[in-house]
Amino acid sequence: MTGTIDECGGDRLRALVVTAPGINCDRELGEAFAIAGATPEFVLLDALRRDPGRIDEFDLIGLPGGFSYGDDVAAGRIMAALMRREVYPAMRATIERGTPVICPCNGFQIAVQAGLLPGPVDAEAEWTSTPARPTIALAQNQSGRFHDGWTRVEIPSNTRCVWTAGLECVGDDALLPSAHGEGRFVTGGTELARLESNGQVALRYAADDNFNGSMGAVAGICDPSGLVFGLMPHPERYLQWTCHPWWTRMDRSWRAKHEPLGLRMFRSAVAHVLRTRRACTVR
Repeated sequence: MTGTIDECGGDRLRALVVTAPGINCDRELGEAFAIAGATPEFVLLDALRRDPGRIDEFDLIGLPGGFSYGDDVAAGRIMAALMRREVYPAMRATIERGTPVICPCNGFQIAVQAGLLPGPVDAEAEWTSTPARPTIALAQNQSGRFHDGWTRVEIPSNTRCVWTAGLECVGDDALLPSAHGEGRFVTGGTELARLESNGQVALRYAADDNFNGSMGAVAGICDPSGLVFGLMPHPERYLQWTCHPWWTRMDRSWRAKHEPLGLRMFRSAVAHVLRTRRACTVR
């Protein structure tokens, strides 16, 4: 039987941007979704706590960066606790249905503590009914200081992440802005090896630019499905060439043929959703 486009979710992509007091990168995240081809809608976490079912309305989801609830207690801790208690089941269900989720910076810290990352042990395993204890952490930078600057990054060739897999990441474009004081990726050696072998390492700092001292130079990971992507750099702050720190010195003809790495990540997720819809229409 052939499904209609409405049965497969309609023909208009909608992106949920979850906001809360202290979040300050929601508008950038919304712009990234909009340029990539989805209509962003900003919804307060308190509204989702009252009606978690609203999450079902969206095709993509973003947990923005910033300082949610002032990062009181620890970075992302309060927002993560609220999500674990009242929103986790709805988030788990939408991920199981195939919704891509991006979590930059504070969003990464929230996703880890809320139980969304690193996710189940493998792609075939089911999500637990309640959030699992985190097996990774994002600790204070090795320097003990807040870092704000552009960072060279690399994309592992074996990653399963729908946001980064297949993207070229070379030359002057292999940069993303970072701004955090607690972003050092920490885990046990066995867990890091598992994530690497399972293709869940989605982004790395370049060998000579691992400024926060992350284990394995890990800058971002995904869950086993490749849908949930958490990273400490900010791709949503790199949507135009004019954002690049030395864009005026880059080859103009090359820039005319390519889009910035940050924008291409959002394009990849939107393309994934559209491919899934097309497959649904021909079932």
